[in-house]
Amino acid sequence: MKAQLLGFMLIGTMLSTYGQKKDYNIVAYGAKPGLSINNKKAIQAAIDAAAKTGGRVIVPAGNFATAPIQMKSSVELYLAPDAILYGSTNRLDYNEGEMSVIWAEGQHNIAITGKGTINGQGRDVVEHALELLRAGKITDEQYLAKRPNEANRPNLIYFKNCERINITGITLRNAASWVQNYKQCKDLVIDSITVHSNEYWNNDGLDIVDSKNVKITNSYFNAADDAICLKSEVKGETCENIWIENCIARSSANAFKIGTGSLGNFKNITVKNLTVFDTYRSAIAIETVDGGSLEDVHISHVVGRNTGNAIFIRLGHRNPDERYSSLSNITIDDVKVEVPSGKPDIGYPVEGPLPKVPPHNLLPASIVGLPGHVVQNVSISNVEISYGGGAKKEIAYVSTGSLATVTENAAGYPEFSMFGELPSWALYVRHAGNIKISNFKVLLQQSDFRPAMVFDDVTGLSLKNINLPASVSLPAIVYKNVNQLESATITLPPGDEAILKLDQ
Repeated sequence: MKAQLLGFMLIGTMLSTYGQKKDYNIVAYGAKPGLSINNKKAIQAAIDAAAKTGGRVIVPAGNFATAPIQMKSSVELYLAPDAILYGSTNRLDYNEGEMSVIWAEGQHNIAITGKGTINGQGRDVVEHALELLRAGKITDEQYLAKRPNEANRPNLIYFKNCERINITGITLRNAASWVQNYKQCKDLVIDSITVHSNEYWNNDGLDIVDSKNVKITNSYFNAADDAICLKSEVKGETCENIWIENCIARSSANAFKIGTGSLGNFKNITVKNLTVFDTYRSAIAIETVDGGSLEDVHISHVVGRNTGNAIFIRLGHRNPDERYSSLSNITIDDVKVEVPSGKPDIGYPVEGPLPKVPPHNLLPASIVGLPGHVVQNVSISNVEISYGGGAKKEIAYVSTGSLATVTENAAGYPEFSMFGELPSWALYVRHAGNIKISNFKVLLQQSDFRPAMVFDDVTGLSLKNINLPASVSLPAIVYKNVNQLESATITLPPGDEAILKLDQ
């Protein structure tokens, strides 16, 4: 926490340097409104001039189109109210190293501010890319089997190895791929921005990759892919000292996610006051599957409405080498989520894909590691999850006597449906140690034949103030190979069949 505070103090000092600098209006450098005009040369000339003295480049009210532009040190790009900067729809304008409307590498003291909009026109960019692919003018081994690779689809913002960055007030729309990617950056502030990007696949609202000292506040994300995502793509690198507060997220994937890319490490991450709605996958997804470590994550005050899953914590082994990931010290507090029986993102332009697993009933929150590589030290408290229920054995069924048949899927893509049918409807914990669950309440809108909670291969389990509905099927709680169990004040139906212990 001290490291986080120090980093944010440095960011605050950096922000104070943006005032009282010379303005460079792009119109004075030849920029003209209109979507048929490529203003790259004019805008780049204004940025280059501002970089010599330090200054503010102004995009005035109006519609201005551009091919990729490069940000430079000590430059603030200011978008006036009613200013819209459109990314070019010509795929050939985006070259290697310039696969973004705005990009920078190795720069410092840079900012994008104002009340204007950056619109990537993602759907049109992809349509032109497909034309070029069919004509053989560009290549992409993936596009016939799936869709054009991310390398053929530009971001809106891509900053790499940059320091002291400020992104404030702007609106970002319609990327062809990730909306904004901050890779191996330091001292980054993102505040009061709005993201709407449902034009195509892989439209992550925000990606923080191997970056340090990051503060994200008061922002709104509506994305076809993960809304807010932390990643690590380099062995030995760390995504560290991240603070996220007062944000709203809607996604046809996950609202807040750590992973999937997890070659390096994650440390000291705080999320507070997160509102989630109409999200296809998880409100909270914490994943490490590529050999990196993940530790010291604190999430509190989360409200989710119409969300496919509440909490998903996963340690996997997708990497081909012998390194194993580690996942420890996770605290989740004050969470209230509604999980409906239907698909939560129906009607959005790009819906989440149907899972490539056998049919299954509604899935529980889950904490799942691997045999011999367990999720360690997870505390979940003050949680209420309402489930739609309605499970049927003819859809899928895992009996309490066949818990071992649930797939480990060690190398699978991590998501809450990766195991197919699960034997419980509220909470599933497997291959874990030192798990503390307290003040945990679950509701059920329609009946479910499965136990509410299953704990399989858990050492050190504390359950306090667990509140299950009176209509819960029996057994309500199943323990298999659970050692060092501490439980108290669990609200259960009366009778000896409420709890089932296996292989104790």
